[in-house]
Amino acid sequence: MAHLHDDTDQSFIAEALPAFISEAQEQIERVEQLLLQLEDAPNDAELLNALFRCAHTVKGSAGVFGLDAVVAFTHHVESLLDGLREGRQHLTPAMSTLLLQCNDQIRLLVDAASDLASDVSASEGLRQHLVAELQRWTDGGAPGTGAGDALLPGVTQAVGAQETPQAQPWHIDVRFGHDTFRNGMDPLAILNYLRGLGELDDVVLDEAAVPALDQLEPESCHLGLGFTLLTDAAQAGIEDAFSFVREDCELCITPPTPTTHGLAETHQALDAAPAPATQAAAVTPSATANAAASVPADARKPKARDGAEDGRFIRVQADRLDAVINLLGELVVASAGASMLARETRQGALIEANGHMERLIEEIRNGTLQLRMVPIGETFSRFRRVVRDVAADLHKDVVLEIQGGETELDKSMVERIADPLMHLVRNALDHGLETPEERVAAGKPAQGQLTLSACHESGHVLIRIRDDGRGISRERVLKKAWDRGLVEPGVTPPDADILQLIFEPGFSTAEQVTNLSGRGVGMDVVRQNIEALRGRVQIASAPGEGTDIDIRLPLTLAIIDGFLVGVGDSRFIFPLESVVEVIQGDGLGQSMQADGRCCMELRGQVLPVMSLSEVYGLDCAPAVRPSVVVIQSAGRQYGVLVDVLMGHYQTVIKPLSRMFRSLRGISGSSILGNGDVALIFDVHALGDLAAAERMRRPTRSVSSPQLPSHSRATPDEGASHGLHS
Repeated sequence: MAHLHDDTDQSFIAEALPAFISEAQEQIERVEQLLLQLEDAPNDAELLNALFRCAHTVKGSAGVFGLDAVVAFTHHVESLLDGLREGRQHLTPAMSTLLLQCNDQIRLLVDAASDLASDVSASEGLRQHLVAELQRWTDGGAPGTGAGDALLPGVTQAVGAQETPQAQPWHIDVRFGHDTFRNGMDPLAILNYLRGLGELDDVVLDEAAVPALDQLEPESCHLGLGFTLLTDAAQAGIEDAFSFVREDCELCITPPTPTTHGLAETHQALDAAPAPATQAAAVTPSATANAAASVPADARKPKARDGAEDGRFIRVQADRLDAVINLLGELVVASAGASMLARETRQGALIEANGHMERLIEEIRNGTLQLRMVPIGETFSRFRRVVRDVAADLHKDVVLEIQGGETELDKSMVERIADPLMHLVRNALDHGLETPEERVAAGKPAQGQLTLSACHESGHVLIRIRDDGRGISRERVLKKAWDRGLVEPGVTPPDADILQLIFEPGFSTAEQVTNLSGRGVGMDVVRQNIEALRGRVQIASAPGEGTDIDIRLPLTLAIIDGFLVGVGDSRFIFPLESVVEVIQGDGLGQSMQADGRCCMELRGQVLPVMSLSEVYGLDCAPAVRPSVVVIQSAGRQYGVLVDVLMGHYQTVIKPLSRMFRSLRGISGSSILGNGDVALIFDVHALGDLAAAERMRRPTRSVSSPQLPSHSRATPDEGASHGLHS
């Protein structure tokens, strides 16, 4: 029977441990962000309380799973944090650094719990050193000094010299609620946690609370017991063991005093207390007066569960969500096919029914895609620690500013963009920003500024890494390119092309190799990773003023709103948010160069125009009434000459085969309702083709007030004016 119980416990741990690991990692990440925020506001009570709750949650959850190493180490961190929130200690930069290092060790121990093959013994010495430092701070001293030499304001000498508390016998009586098992709690895990605080003795089971076998409900808990705990922990530490069941149990904790009632008497008091309701809402002590007097008043009050609103969230595995989105994509394609067949039947009722279904599918699509969208600010916040530590190693004074953190991006993209951002941030700290002495000599503030920003732009997310450092020397970059054979010696490319050479494999302008950079490895990988997400990276720099690195990424990897056009028998899709307007393109076909490019004037501005049929070599006759789709991308506009406008189309993005990945201006493909394949444009790369230098001067002027009302429309107007094929 005991063996069966052990197997059940192991099965429960195996199933629940991944959820604990995930939640603990979130709490550890939260601890780091709170510590960095507290460096700017060290007396913020709300931040200090949140910091303590995070560490306490990790410790309590680890105790349930028997992760003694996590519990023991986190206990010392928790003791110092308790002093901070109670005002007995004051957060200093040195203490903040110590707590950040401790948080790194907690992360290491938690990660080791998920990987049984990992070995954390190599860092045991460091953890022992950190524990010693934590104890010095907790006792009122500073690391490396005597307690009396570093007493903080309001802390007396007696605090620093207090003796180690002696173990005392505490009498505990507890009756668990009927729903304890249903709520996922295991009383045995709580007892194991208490065993880590001291020695359990005189355990007495309340057998009367257990019903007869024929009346026993297997899913209900009928456990009531009393015991003695010999420990040097305070009452708050003992109460922590019951924090997860506090609202669903009767708990009586009797402090060690010379007149303490015997265990049998307190157990009788527990018998006299009524059993908790099935959905008990508060923790109450025993009904006896003596037991009630032994528990402080604040401990008898109902306590709100920390993070009670967490019940409004449901954790879903990412692969399950991906499967739903893939099925949704197929549903969008099937809906498009059904709508096309409905239009061919010319039956009004059927067309209306399909239209209603399309609207519902669009709402489902938008709602489902929102499940994957997360604010990019969470990723940006991780770099506060990077900037803090790297700047300190380089003896630089740098402040990190985050803008547009509420901008949302697909979760898979956020995860995959973290590493490229990490490299770019470290590069800016190492190469871009100067030391305080160099900045003052150049007439700049001693403190450098690094900015991470994000915003939506033409159907993309624009992420910008900006520093106000020394900038990039084009002369050094060009000389290095000549030496490495990347550019023919003596040839000077345009400035923008020179800066892009930094992303070539093995390219580096560092004069010496450091542990951060200088080996020419990384920037080429940055570009590859960003392009793998259908994104682009560009550099702009002014010597002496700083550098901007722009990363443009699509909003999602799955489904977008598109604008469908036709050229001959081929179909193409523009991201709808990048389409500005549609104008008449009569006569432009005769003005095109052999490479399919020309210019036109649009309301006093020169607009580059390209012909898809010429650029991609499509074998089709010229259209009778061609149109020009005006596209906006990266702050510029250009036109694309097409034959047919087919209006708004929900586009399911499919990856290109390896054969077509090198095709310029194309980022993916989509299957239309009739089974045809439409290519999806990369509007930024297509703009590079349209803006090529080999273009003629404007051939004619187009001004919207002179156009007929039916020849100029926005994409949505095109759909409503019968521009579908």
